[in-house]
Amino acid sequence: MAHKTFISYKYSESRELRDKIIKALGKDAMYYKGENVDSKDMTDYKRETIRKNLADMMYDTSVTIVILSPDMRKSEWIGWEVSYCLKEIKRKDRISQRNGVVAVIKKVYGSYSWFKYSENGSTKYYLNKIQDIIADNHFNSKPPITTSTGAYDWLNGSYIAFVEEEEFLSNPKKYIDNAYKKSENDGKGYELTVTEV
Repeated sequence: MAHKTFISYKYSESRELRDKIIKALGKDAMYYKGENVDSKDMTDYKRETIRKNLADMMYDTSVTIVILSPDMRKSEWIGWEVSYCLKEIKRKDRISQRNGVVAVIKKVYGSYSWFKYSENGSTKYYLNKIQDIIADNHFNSKPPITTSTGAYDWLNGSYIAFVEEEEFLSNPKKYIDNAYKKSENDGKGYELTVTEV
């Protein structure tokens, strides 16, 4: 089953990856609710107008894809968008449910080393390069979810799993469905941070 999706990203450095993700969605791209090549430029709009437009796009989505990129902390909107999608929002007599979220790590100069590194055989991340709300919702399962070998389950052990660009593009449905499944239980089993700090 397809899910309504929204992509949160820093426009100046991740627009091309956003377009690749939309293309990789195939026929499910019809459920994409965010900006695309035909969207109007909102750069000169007032903050409240931009916020309202973004909220309108996100309100009835069920999965948010956030693109992790080197300068994303400079974005004024990514943290707010992730916070919005993690909350239940009431409009009139209807309440939106919490979104599932998956984070796609952008490949830069043929590598993910701007964000990932290995230490003592374990994958580590430079979490200071991303918004706190994203970092706080990674490795947050309670109790920790492990695989049959006892290793930490990188996909299910985090409410916001980190997936490399190439891996995500090869099978977006797998990761979108995984994020949605976590949201179906309203985030139970995860110590969620829902407010941007």
